[in-house]
Amino acid sequence: MGSAKKTESTSRKARIEEMRRAEQSRERRNRVLTITASVLVVTGLVAGGAFLIKSQSDDKDSAASDSKSASGKFVTGKDGVRKWSTKLTQNHVTKDVKYPMEPPVGGDHDQVWMNCNGDVYEAAIKNENAVHSLEHGAVWVTYNSKASDADVKALAEKVKKTPYSLMSPVEDQKDPVMLSAWGHQRTVKGASDPDVGTFFETYVQGKQTPEPGAACTNGLSK
Repeated sequence: MGSAKKTESTSRKARIEEMRRAEQSRERRNRVLTITASVLVVTGLVAGGAFLIKSQSDDKDSAASDSKSASGKFVTGKDGVRKWSTKLTQNHVTKDVKYPMEPPVGGDHDQVWMNCNGDVYEAAIKNENAVHSLEHGAVWVTYNSKASDADVKALAEKVKKTPYSLMSPVEDQKDPVMLSAWGHQRTVKGASDPDVGTFFETYVQGKQTPEPGAACTNGLSK
């Protein structure tokens, strides 16, 4: 049993590392394409057309943010993990989003993600950016002032060692320590709770990920 779990963990780590290499390659390719496209934009007419298209897109995004991110409710499984009952929207928007849960586990979000390559934020971050990280397959560790300093420190050390994870305070959440992934969430008793490791193993780049292998770097860092 122990050997099987070790093999599965090694396989997951290798898959994540492969995704990170693919991400870096994709980013290099995108930079080349961006430079090439910039060279081609040489006339005022083209610039004016691009501005018009962008304005129309921004209007659409802003309108989308006025609607609710999703309807539904959490359904708790036998393992204690709460799963959102309906499909979560994935629109990129430019306004604040009113999420039906705190911390949010999905829905409309900002076009820029929070860096989630083992990033630990000591101050609160915007939900809209964190949700984009969840879309990329990250696990988001959150805590409020009721969490012990020892638990916060231990969880931060785990996050720092885990690609596709991030951590930040969320004072308005109902429990001291919570773990979130796209469409999934659970409360844990503290850093030593075995459910912490199980949640990470299951949901870091897990099957729930809408965009597996997407970037967790080159986003926002604060």
